Amino acid sequence: MPLALLALAVGAFGIGTTEFVIMGLLPEIAADYSVSIPAAGLLVTGYALGVVVGAPLLTVLGTKVSRKRMLMLLMGLFVLGNLLSALAPSFGLMLTGRVVASLAHGSFFGIGSVVAAELVAPEKKAGAIATMFTGLTVANIVGVPLGTFIGQAVGWRTTFAVVAALGVIGLLGIAKLVPATPRPEGARLRGELMAFRNPQVLLAMAMTVLGFGGVFAAITYVAPMMTEVAGYSDGAVTWLLVLFGVGMFLGNLLGGRFADRALMPLLYATLGGLALVLALFTVTAHHRILAAITILLVGALGFATVPPLQKRVLDQAHGAPTLASAVNIGAFNLGNALAAWLGGIVISAGFGYTSPNWVGAVLAAAALVLAVWSAALERRSPVRESVAPAAAVPTPVHH
Repeated sequence: MPLALLALAVGAFGIGTTEFVIMGLLPEIAADYSVSIPAAGLLVTGYALGVVVGAPLLTVLGTKVSRKRMLMLLMGLFVLGNLLSALAPSFGLMLTGRVVASLAHGSFFGIGSVVAAELVAPEKKAGAIATMFTGLTVANIVGVPLGTFIGQAVGWRTTFAVVAALGVIGLLGIAKLVPATPRPEGARLRGELMAFRNPQVLLAMAMTVLGFGGVFAAITYVAPMMTEVAGYSDGAVTWLLVLFGVGMFLGNLLGGRFADRALMPLLYATLGGLALVLALFTVTAHHRILAAITILLVGALGFATVPPLQKRVLDQAHGAPTLASAVNIGAFNLGNALAAWLGGIVISAGFGYTSPNWVGAVLAAAALVLAVWSAALERRSPVRESVAPAAAVPTPVHH
């Protein structure tokens, strides 16, 4: 694997850390700014919405410059947002810093996926994408617990300063290791938008929303589920989330290894397995050891869908993949927000802390149905171009 993938993985590590570490630092931040925990939760919501909005917006702007330069600009924006969060004298400015940092998230992973895929041979694309996403999964194993520890020991502002420093390292790595390539000829907004006329691109994004949404329906409420139902202590929740991160790491490796060989069968297996495991979680949540094993499996099966779904979008948006790739990253966050909202509804309705697991199971099962439908459509129309003819939008690289 090219060293350039390491630079992308470092950037992904920083982004993953800042996205998830906020959950462990909410009490300290709320106390510092004298706001309630629900109000501090806007720092999570604002970040997710920033990803959804920033992914297409900045990617569209990025069609005017080379992908390497755009990745460097995105990491600069990420550093700026985290520095603003670290220094913010008011809650409003802290929220602004979170949104600024989040704007870089979707475009970085979207453009980074395209760059990673172009660095290797066609049969190794999913593995290259998975290598970049390894930074995100390792962030949940190392970055988030370490950032939480630093924040609780010496102050949450230090955590965001450290994350900003990680962004600087990622920026320098991209500048040094990612090869300079000119802006792809014919890369225009119209051509990028044409990719969305392909129903396979839209189906892949819908699978992303529903499949990964199934994961977050359960994980969003894992803390009360584990303390109130399984009987774990509050302190054990951090390590259960680390276990979830380990599952994500293993699932990412699995997805990257097999997506290049059997993409659709892999999606059938992982989405079907995810639906089954989430349904069983309503039972296993009552037993400590079984609950811990289930959390690991949810992370593994959920993240095993990421490389194949991202690769499918790239394949189906052939010739103009950048915007579609970035929007698919936004789709992950849209699924997170949708699933968290639905999970909150069933809890508020009095169905208990395990009820979001059923929501997740239904979402994952719906994603599996879409995968089967997508494959059926593809068999009927095996040859379909997702963008304008080659004369209008030339293919920037060999695929």
